[in-house]
Amino acid sequence: MKISTKGRYALRLMLDLAMHNSGEYIPLKTVSERQEVSVKYLEQIINILVKAGYVRGVRGSKGGYKLSAKPEEYTVGMILRLTEGSLAPVACLEDKENTCPRAADCITLPLWKRVAEAVNSVVDNTTLADLIADHETGGDYVI
Repeated sequence: MKISTKGRYALRLMLDLAMHNSGEYIPLKTVSERQEVSVKYLEQIINILVKAGYVRGVRGSKGGYKLSAKPEEYTVGMILRLTEGSLAPVACLEDKENTCPRAADCITLPLWKRVAEAVNSVVDNTTLADLIADHETGGDYVI
């Protein structure tokens, strides 16, 4: 499993909004400058986040974006699945039911299930607030 640029930048965008949350809307240009990501690329990502209800936006001179909920309400898994789709390491685990004709005889399936469980456990139990707290206390997370 490899997280695309879109997924990584969506997480950075959400973290930026969380870390600079003063109650005011933050212009995308400001986020772009802080994150060193083009406004054009962030516009594509912000549209996905707004449509999902994760972010609210306002147009105009005092416009911009802010989180719709508190940072502790967003898990990394929520954000990555929104932008990446499935986080399954193999195609046969992407749906609830494994329809692979080899599933019953697949010697590697238990391994892929454990990998998926480990990834899901980490991303579903890590919130934006956790990442920010770890960053502020010198944790090992690099954004």
